Amino acid sequence: MNDHELSAWAEKELTENILPFWKKYGRDIKTGGFYGSLDNDSIGDALASRSVVMTSRHLWAYSAASRLLNDPSWLEMADYAYSAIMKDFVDPQYGGVYWSVKSDGTPDVSKKQIYGEAFAMYALSEYACARNNSASLETAFSIYNLLEKRARDAVSGGYTEALSRAWTTTGDLKLSDKDIDCDKSMNTNLHVMEALTCFHRALKIMKPKAHEILARVEESISSLVSITVDRILGSDNHLDLYFNRDWTVIGDIISYGHDIEASWLLWEAAEETGDHVLCAKIRPAVIRIAEIALAEGFDPATGALNNELHDGHKDCTRIWWCQAEALVGFYNAFQMTGDSKFQNAAFGLSLWIEKYQKDHVHGDWFWAVSPEGKSDPGEVKGGNWKTSYHNARSCMEIITRISIRGE
Repeated sequence: MNDHELSAWAEKELTENILPFWKKYGRDIKTGGFYGSLDNDSIGDALASRSVVMTSRHLWAYSAASRLLNDPSWLEMADYAYSAIMKDFVDPQYGGVYWSVKSDGTPDVSKKQIYGEAFAMYALSEYACARNNSASLETAFSIYNLLEKRARDAVSGGYTEALSRAWTTTGDLKLSDKDIDCDKSMNTNLHVMEALTCFHRALKIMKPKAHEILARVEESISSLVSITVDRILGSDNHLDLYFNRDWTVIGDIISYGHDIEASWLLWEAAEETGDHVLCAKIRPAVIRIAEIALAEGFDPATGALNNELHDGHKDCTRIWWCQAEALVGFYNAFQMTGDSKFQNAAFGLSLWIEKYQKDHVHGDWFWAVSPEGKSDPGEVKGGNWKTSYHNARSCMEIITRISIRGE
């Protein structure tokens, strides 16, 4: 395989599998929202609650695809998702967005989970650029202001895990059933950083003369990049997952997918600030994260990324998003270093995905696949956590990066 073949594969996967699948099966047209659960036969559960994360991820993916591919046909799906966000999720009293709504559009979990706020800001920023929609950018800006005022820790840095609907303290912090109650998490702070990066990019496009606002967002990004490298990244070059407010680590889980995802998102964020000193500071850490993820998490025999290490036990399940993020993360490391071992890992991942992770019968990718290539029928095809975002973004990043290299 070469770069040209990888890019061609990514574009075909994006335009002929991922985007058409979610456009056809993900929407609950009767309610104007998305199914909170989609089984492996592509049948949606009309009664399942719907998360702002899911809806925002679809909004981001189709907005970004329309821009990258210069194909307005994908904007219909983006418009649909934008309507769902504005109709069902925006909190008219306290601002921000609800974490989830019921199938009839009424609030289900109304707290301000900062992870969800970040994804709304991320998606609204991308849609603003796709549609030249100033109202969408203003909603993103309002979320940014709330995050800076209510969720950012002015003493220890970073962003808290969750707040009440009214943006006050809450004891209900946990992100999901797979997570623990903690004051701060790697996952939330990583995706706030991702959202800030996209928001800053949108501001440059739509409000290039708003120098004061741009400077504020640049400071937010720079601060969070430094926090990630200085406090979230452990001495073993893995990202710790859960923390108390003062960044005391809780637990010892290693997530290979989050490590490699963080490596390229960190570099993207630092580059977005235009701060060469910051880029120089974090460059060795970014490369080292990718080095360790490759050495400890990647299986060269199959070309896939293992899931995690917990209590000394390595979970070798191949989770869909881990493969997507590893594809981008290792290619980013190749771009930064020129080391072909990273490029070869990206090639291997595309072959694994095409052969095993991809559902050649019903479409999109399986949630979980064994090292032997058997999909797990107990995991849903999609819903509140699995959407068009990780794998669509992965394909778009590969297309963009190889195009820039001139391959």
